[in-house]
Amino acid sequence: MTPAETLTLAAYFFVLIVLAVYGWHRYYLVYLYMKHRDRLPQPGPSLDPVPVVTIQLPLYNEMYVADRLVGAVCQIDYPRERLEIQVLDDSIDETRSIAELAVRRFAAQGLDIKYYHRTDRTGFKAGALEAGLKVARGEYIAIFDADFIPTPDFLARLMPHFRDDKVAMVQARWGHINEDYSLLTKIQAILLDGHFILEHGGRSRGGRFFNFNGTAGVWRRVAIDDAGGWQHDTLTEDLDLSYRAQLRGWRFVFVPDLIAPAEVPVEMNAFKSQQHRWAKGSIQTCRKLLPAILRSSLPWGVKAEAFFHLTANFNYILMCVLSILMFPAMVIRYNMGWYEMLLIDTPLFFAATFSFCNFYVVCQREIHMDWRARIKYVPFLMSVGIGLSINNTRAVVEALFRKDTEFARTPKYRIEADADEWVGKKYRQSVAVQPLIELLLGLYFTWTVFYALANQIYGTLPFLVLFQVGFLYTGLLSVVQQYAGEPVVLNTQVASGK
Repeated sequence: MTPAETLTLAAYFFVLIVLAVYGWHRYYLVYLYMKHRDRLPQPGPSLDPVPVVTIQLPLYNEMYVADRLVGAVCQIDYPRERLEIQVLDDSIDETRSIAELAVRRFAAQGLDIKYYHRTDRTGFKAGALEAGLKVARGEYIAIFDADFIPTPDFLARLMPHFRDDKVAMVQARWGHINEDYSLLTKIQAILLDGHFILEHGGRSRGGRFFNFNGTAGVWRRVAIDDAGGWQHDTLTEDLDLSYRAQLRGWRFVFVPDLIAPAEVPVEMNAFKSQQHRWAKGSIQTCRKLLPAILRSSLPWGVKAEAFFHLTANFNYILMCVLSILMFPAMVIRYNMGWYEMLLIDTPLFFAATFSFCNFYVVCQREIHMDWRARIKYVPFLMSVGIGLSINNTRAVVEALFRKDTEFARTPKYRIEADADEWVGKKYRQSVAVQPLIELLLGLYFTWTVFYALANQIYGTLPFLVLFQVGFLYTGLLSVVQQYAGEPVVLNTQVASGK
């Protein structure tokens, strides 16, 4: 081999080995979950006396869902004299009048519900929560993003877990009211189920750190203060506060049986925006807190799990490198012969990809009776994960180079049934150069698939098709949905919210 071929293969196998290590980590999360499967969190008796709870509803330009959220929260079954509701509205559009009208309507019914509007949006969502906390009267703080519809028994189910004085936060599981709307929403539902059931389930029951998800959870107020309060130097203020609180010795509880229904994004560009924020924020939190975690006296298992959790999004950079190297490495290995390909490539690819399949199959089997019908979407989920690599690599690079960006909210359109429509509504996300790069990579892999077929390199075809479908789907859907329906004038300052 030439030096260039040697370097290409070395880089290719390095990327595969790192991805395989993170793939094996998924097996470990499944192992943690299965080992502690029966260790469900047990609530104690109801708190006596009944504590005051403040429910915070951070909003920013949520005209389609603001009234629904306020209405659902006001139906939560909790003693009225012990409940306070804060609508923390940073909106600059019609949401202001919609939310304020809803607050007046329920205040007239005797609820302690208040409307707050900020003109200075310092800190975005974290800043709004921090401002609300300064005037809140609750000993416990519940938070809901605009796309959630909490059930009436939400507080009744979660509050007894605070019998333990060391519990700082109790998190409910997200539900998906519109998961059957499209292929994209089905994929997101499976993705989120895996995060909650196996990641949260395995970590929480196995004594590892896990995070508050920014919504559908309740905090003990003194724990927020003890951990340093809401800070807005990352885009994932929830992840940041979660790790700071657990470093201080506080415990978190995940209650998988309580489901808080919510919308998932129906538009690819909105989904990408959400994923970009989560990926960038996690790397920002990694830079901020991982050194302190590794220097702490925590058990090595907790440190190792925190390392894998906070660094997982670096894999998107590796996926981009793999996308570039896959074709030249395939040609070089093909010229070397089949033996080396089968001996080295196949185990690494299986370690990196089949752990992914196992992870989501186990998850769907745990929570759905019709899991066999659902797992047909797992290959699409893998392809979309690959297709997001350009989007999320950009997020990781921005975090590494400390590029400041606004908290880009995820648009919500009140999509609850198959007949509901989002085309023509406000808040549509704009398309930049990124989808064109994704489409070019999709075409590149289409040509690579034909090359493999022409040269009878059948062993790599399934993996090539995953990349081909992933990049074509994410790129093409971004472009098509951006220009679907009537043109929409976007406000370039859209930010905050969920």
